[in-house]
Amino acid sequence: MLKISAKSHSLPISPIRRLVPLAEAAAARGTHIYKLNIGQPDIHTPIEAVEAVQAIQDHIFPYSHSAGLLPYRQKLVEYYRKNNISLDVEDIIVTLGGTEAAQMAMLICANPGEEILVPEPFYANYNTFAASYDTILVPVPSTIENDFALPPREEFLKRITSRTRAILICNPNNPTGHLYTQEEMQMLADMASYHNLYLISDEVYREFCYDGTKQISALSLKGIDENVIVIDSVSKRYSMCGVRLGNIVSRNKEVIAAALKLAQARLSPPYLAQIAASAAMEAPQKYYDDVVAEYTARRDCLVEELNKIPGVYCPKPQGAFYTMAHFPVDDCHKFSSWLLEEFSYKGATVQLAPAAGFYATKGKGTQEARIAYVLCKEDLLAACECLREALKVYPGRIDE
Repeated sequence: MLKISAKSHSLPISPIRRLVPLAEAAAARGTHIYKLNIGQPDIHTPIEAVEAVQAIQDHIFPYSHSAGLLPYRQKLVEYYRKNNISLDVEDIIVTLGGTEAAQMAMLICANPGEEILVPEPFYANYNTFAASYDTILVPVPSTIENDFALPPREEFLKRITSRTRAILICNPNNPTGHLYTQEEMQMLADMASYHNLYLISDEVYREFCYDGTKQISALSLKGIDENVIVIDSVSKRYSMCGVRLGNIVSRNKEVIAAALKLAQARLSPPYLAQIAASAAMEAPQKYYDDVVAEYTARRDCLVEELNKIPGVYCPKPQGAFYTMAHFPVDDCHKFSSWLLEEFSYKGATVQLAPAAGFYATKGKGTQEARIAYVLCKEDLLAACECLREALKVYPGRIDE
């Protein structure tokens, strides 16, 4: 009998998409699904990007440079300059989404068996990337009780060993929505410098900061140019997840040279995606302002409604478009499955992302779920009403 590799067997299942078959079955029964499990915005892509693709008259769609089209990288340099980050085109490799950038960063930073520290909970696919390369993710726990703030310095220090090669963060954070402060970022910079570690910063949600806050990019930190690697993407910035275009950024020439080798092996980033993303950068400031205002309203609506439900606690995130919520249930995976298999209210139900898959520590996050507030306010209100009614009848409810 044919067998697949042990490595393939060992890769984790995405908690974000794990329940998709149950959702598809529910939809086939005629149940409407409020999809709060995945960061797929319903915000329109900038019209500039749509029109640029529609206007293409090329008779051939060629390979681009493995690092990305030069005009597109030049536009990226200008984009970062507007965010007070000075770069050269040689500091940027265009990738197949932020996903490939993250994979490159892990492969470049660590040998098999070496370690990367990461605040927990963290973006679930980091687990899969690390497992693919036999890299060990070492969780540094944060908690919902203090809104998932960066763990204190001593929690990092007691986990740094001779095998530690990097610290990995996501800022603003997926899945928690936490926006790291200047003090938190400086603490990371100090540790990276003193212990000679890479600081890998996933910054794909840079634009989504609320209540007058600003994202502090790792690229703006002083004295650690050689340590910093940034993961970026246009997926959420311009609501164009399907173009699968991102980039890896570093002023460390060896890192970029290694990333280029990997980029050459997969030939080039997608030509049409670069045309669309380049045009999206021409969107006026009003586009960004309107998007942030809309997500602020959605966040406020969702957090307020969730916290009205008896037994539910949801902190108020300051970035991205996710939050984590604690539910009074025995197990959020069971609860989420039950929602799709056995429950409906007014012909609808809710799809969540159970949070245990965002933790590396076994047993953590079992009563939490990540929620993406990417739906309009009316749908968010309806989804919260579904959850309120579901918790009244869920057989595994725990009154705490």
